[in-house]
Amino acid sequence: MVAMKTRPEPATLQAEDNVTIAQARQRSYLRRRMTVYLARTAVVVVVFGGWELGVKTKVIDPFFWGEPSGVVSQLRTWVEHGTAQGSLWLQIYVTMKEAVLGFIIGVIAGVIAGVALGRVRFLAEVFGPFIKVLNSIPRIVLGSLFIVAFGLGIESKVLLAVVLVFFAVFFNAFQGTREVDRNLIANARILGASPWKVTTHVVLPSAFTWILASLHISFGFALIGAIVGEFLGADRGLGLLIRTAHNEFNPNGVLAAMFIMGAVALAAEFLITALERRVLRWRPPQLSGPDLSSGPDL
Repeated sequence: MVAMKTRPEPATLQAEDNVTIAQARQRSYLRRRMTVYLARTAVVVVVFGGWELGVKTKVIDPFFWGEPSGVVSQLRTWVEHGTAQGSLWLQIYVTMKEAVLGFIIGVIAGVIAGVALGRVRFLAEVFGPFIKVLNSIPRIVLGSLFIVAFGLGIESKVLLAVVLVFFAVFFNAFQGTREVDRNLIANARILGASPWKVTTHVVLPSAFTWILASLHISFGFALIGAIVGEFLGADRGLGLLIRTAHNEFNPNGVLAAMFIMGAVALAAEFLITALERRVLRWRPPQLSGPDLSSGPDL
């Protein structure tokens, strides 16, 4: 007798198709990530290689613009022998401490003020003009004022970082509070929720995406506040390294300090992105690419 072939069940075929599709998507994702990393590497090689080549061929004047090999040499000197102000790690620690404190205080103050003014129209009408006026003041002026009032210590740098972070978070928290679905608020009130519970259980979760979005630029502002404060007047920190290198006409030193700042900001962005993904796991994946957040200049 000839054995008859049995046809696979539809459920089995569907499962095999799902596995095949998942594997194809995984391969496509890996190829895309590899292409992105290769493209980034190519950009770095072209920029820094072209920069170094321009210096060697006398097209770029290293006295004004420095050179990649000089920046690497400056970083090596700071790591091995320290700076004129002490250990390089001490300078990084001081700047990070100022930036982190300013970031935390500014975020808390910005969220509280943004939600309060977004929820209470009377407060928004009273304090709105004052916030707009304060936001229009150049931050470097406030930095000079804080240096005069609080001296060269950590307080003046933290305050400047707080001011920069506060406004970035405040406007997002305020707008996020105003964008909450009024039907959700009305339903919560009908169910007997108090104003405090409406704020904590409806408004804050709805505005959380807006608040988290502001964090991506807020830490950068905190770092800028700390650096600018140190540049205006300090006895240690990365801003002081930049000012010292500037006074010595050492562009490699300025660029080396900027490189350290960029590495710190990149690490902070990675941590904030990881926090956002963990907190917003309920949100469906976005169809568009990643946003490139940027903020206004000082």
